[in-house]
Amino acid sequence: MSARGQNPGGWRRWLPGTRAGVIGVPYLWLLLFFAIPFLIVLKISFAKMAVAMPPYTSIVAYVDNAFSVNLNLGNYAQLLTDSQYVVAYLSSIRIAVIATFLTLLIGYPMAYVISRMSPSARNIAMMLVVLPSWTSFLIRVYAWIGILDSNGLVNRTLMGMGLIDEPLRILYTPLAAYIGIVYCYLPFMVLPLYANLVKLDQRLLEAAYDLGARPWQAFVRITLPLSRSGIVAGCMLVMIPAVGEFVIP
Repeated sequence: MSARGQNPGGWRRWLPGTRAGVIGVPYLWLLLFFAIPFLIVLKISFAKMAVAMPPYTSIVAYVDNAFSVNLNLGNYAQLLTDSQYVVAYLSSIRIAVIATFLTLLIGYPMAYVISRMSPSARNIAMMLVVLPSWTSFLIRVYAWIGILDSNGLVNRTLMGMGLIDEPLRILYTPLAAYIGIVYCYLPFMVLPLYANLVKLDQRLLEAAYDLGARPWQAFVRITLPLSRSGIVAGCMLVMIPAVGEFVIP
């Protein structure tokens, strides 16, 4: 056996095995930055509000040489009984579902066309898709505020063409939220769809055409079912953050 095989160098020394160690690193990342913060927020949700720092009471106390746990369910009761919270959450889910569907309608044709391009054209197209994400999220949102405002580009254009007499109220409406979410999260839909469609075996489509299938039949029966995993991944990447999106007006 060579010396290199006996003494693995680099990162392999610090990992317990090859496959298990590599797989364990992402789980460690999820534990540190997702699971632990989630447990902290969950603990706070069972606490009572207090005028102090931190602004909530502790749910665990040490009294008479014993630990006691005091869970407050008032926050959850208020969440389920106060109509203001219920309407807000249902509205957030509705906007997220509609925006995800619109993002899928726009992102799927884009990913399909890009996957059929030449390799050099694909790189340019994907760079253009990802390019807006290089700027700050807030900057992109404020740019749309300027476009959809009463004195923005849309209203000035429509009034200049004589289509409307007074500015339309677009900003701070569900329509503005749909536009902002679709624009900001479109790359998250296109990327998994493109990764799925670019690996599609073209011989399956050629076989369908040879058997007399029309293009739309081949798409419905072959392309669409085989891209289901990309659709699910894209919808999850868009809908989950869109439900809690409070930046887009």
